Amino acid sequence: MTHTDSETLGARTLRDIRRDFAAFATTGDDRPTAYLDSAATSQRPSAVLDAERDYLEHHLAAVHRGASAATGASTTLFEEARADVARFVGAGEREVVWSQNATDALNMVALGIADASAGIGGADAARFALRPGDEIVLTEAEHHANLLPWQRVAQRTGARIVPVRVDEHGRWTVDDVAALLTERTRIVAFPEVSNVTGQIAPVAEVAELAHRHGAFVVLDACQSVPHRHVDLAAYGVDFAAFSAHKMLGPNGIGVLYGREDLLDALPPARTGGSTITKVTLEEAHFLPAPHRFEAGTQPVSQAVGLGAAVRYLESIGMDAVAAHEESFAERVVDGLAAIPGIRIVGPQPGERRAGLVSVAVDGVHAHDVGQFLDDAGLVVRVGHHCAQPLHRALGITATTRASAHVYTTAEEADRFVAAMGEVRGFFGLGRKVS
Repeated sequence: MTHTDSETLGARTLRDIRRDFAAFATTGDDRPTAYLDSAATSQRPSAVLDAERDYLEHHLAAVHRGASAATGASTTLFEEARADVARFVGAGEREVVWSQNATDALNMVALGIADASAGIGGADAARFALRPGDEIVLTEAEHHANLLPWQRVAQRTGARIVPVRVDEHGRWTVDDVAALLTERTRIVAFPEVSNVTGQIAPVAEVAELAHRHGAFVVLDACQSVPHRHVDLAAYGVDFAAFSAHKMLGPNGIGVLYGREDLLDALPPARTGGSTITKVTLEEAHFLPAPHRFEAGTQPVSQAVGLGAAVRYLESIGMDAVAAHEESFAERVVDGLAAIPGIRIVGPQPGERRAGLVSVAVDGVHAHDVGQFLDDAGLVVRVGHHCAQPLHRALGITATTRASAHVYTTAEEADRFVAAMGEVRGFFGLGRKVS
C-alpha cells in the first residue's frame, strides 16, 4: 500500500494538511526532520493555536463564577468545548469531565473507587466498593497510568490484580480475558490501542464479557481517540480516559469519560470550590457530574484549544485518519520485516495494527538506535514507553517506536525503514541493508 503528499484525507490533501502545521515549514533545500513521535505528543495545527490565543487575548475570564457578561461569555466557550468533545466520542455532555491529563483521569476513577470502598459517598457509592479477594483484571500490556492506580486501590482494599498475559509478540485476545473472569471480578481495565504494540483491542466484546460478570470496564483510550472513530457509548465501557496533547491539542488537559449515572455516584477524588451545592463545617454536598469532579480553577484556554482540535480532526474524518495511519504502519512493518536482526513487537506483517510500530534491534540498545536515528533527522521514542511489565514479558529492556498522525508521509516511513536498515552495520554487527 502506498500514499503520497497529494493523497486525499477526507476533503483535503496531505500536502495541505501539513501546511497547517508550522513545525513542518521548510526553508531552502533542507530536508525537514521527520517527526515520528506523535504517540508521545502530537504537533498542533494553526487552528488550535489560534483558538487558544484568541480566547486568551479576547475572552479570558473566570468560568462558572460570578454574574458578569465576561464570565458568561467565557463559560459559554468552555462548555461549547465540552460539547465538541462529547460529540466526538459519542458521549453526553454530562459524561465528559476535564482532568489534567489521561493519567489524572484514570487516577480520578481509581481514587473514587478507593474512597467508596472506605465508605465515603454513602449508599450511591457502595456499588463501587471493593473487598478483600475481589479481582481487578488488567493486561500485561498496560501503560503505567492504567496499572499503578489500580495497584494502589488493591493495596488499600485487599483486592488483587489478575494479569492477562501476552504472547511472545505482546498480543492478547478476548479468550485470554474470558478465561480469567470470575464472580470476584470487579474491574476490567485495558487499552483500546497499546502504546507499544499497536494492537487494536475488541473493546465492545471485552466490555460485554466483563458486564456479564458484573464488573466495571475502564478503557485507556489515549492511543485510539486521536487516531480512529471512537464511540464510547456504543462500546459499552463505564469509564475511559484520553489526553488532548496526543490529538493535536494543548498540554495540561485530559478527559475522563464516565456513564452519567456512575459519575453522579462516584466520590470525587479532589474536592474544593465549584464542586458543591452546600457546605457546612461538618460536611459537603456535591454537584452532579461533571462539575462535582472539577475543583478549583479550570484549564479554560486548553479546553477551547481541545475543542478546536476536535473540529480539525472532524474536518478530515476519523475513518480517513485511521486508514492513513494504518497505511503508514503497514508500510513500515513490511519494510522492517525484510531487515535481519530487527524484532517487530505486536501484530506481525499482514496483521492489522494502529499507526505505531515498536522494534528491538539485536545487539543494539534502543537508546543507541534513537541517537542514530536522531542524527539522521528522525524523531522517534525510545525506552520502555511507561510499560515495563510488557517489555519484561517480552524479554527486552527497551524498544524503538515510530508513530504517525495525520501529517505523516510515506516518504517519512521509508526514511525510517532505510535508516533502520543501517543501524546494525553502523554499530559493527552486520552488513548495512540498502
